[in-house]
Amino acid sequence: MEGAELLAPRLRIRRLTPADAGFIVDLLNQPDFLRCIGDRGVRDEHQANGWLRSGPLASYARDGSGLHAVELRGTGAAIGICGLLQRDWLPAPDIGFAYLPAWYGRGYAREAAEAMLEDARVRGIGRVLAIVSPGNARSTGLLHRLGMREAGTVVAPHSDDPLLLFETPGG
Repeated sequence: MEGAELLAPRLRIRRLTPADAGFIVDLLNQPDFLRCIGDRGVRDEHQANGWLRSGPLASYARDGSGLHAVELRGTGAAIGICGLLQRDWLPAPDIGFAYLPAWYGRGYAREAAEAMLEDARVRGIGRVLAIVSPGNARSTGLLHRLGMREAGTVVAPHSDDPLLLFETPGG
């Protein structure tokens, strides 16, 4: 996503800023986030700002993409994050996402991911990957609904745990 935002029917997807620190503390400490994605050690807004600087903001500067805030268009309330990540240990960008539990099951994650994948296609990114913990049925189901197919497993650096690897069709 080169521009500052994407619009989906019910959502605005925009770059994260330091003003999102409180939301990030909440999101990164949700039980599902900790279980399925991992503990990022973010417990307060100061730590959230560090995570934002070293993660999404650095990614925007380096790659022109990264995790973005997903907001409801009607209220501007941040409900999750979604974006393309350039990991040096994967051969193509991967789509990542996480949402606050209050917003599960309403189609927002799919809507945001579809907008992000369409933006990638328009920008000429022919292959998008996704990685997910094997027990994360909610995310695995979403990846299948997005038309992504299973492509084996991969192990992240500094980990012994295999992750399921998905790719867009034709990848």
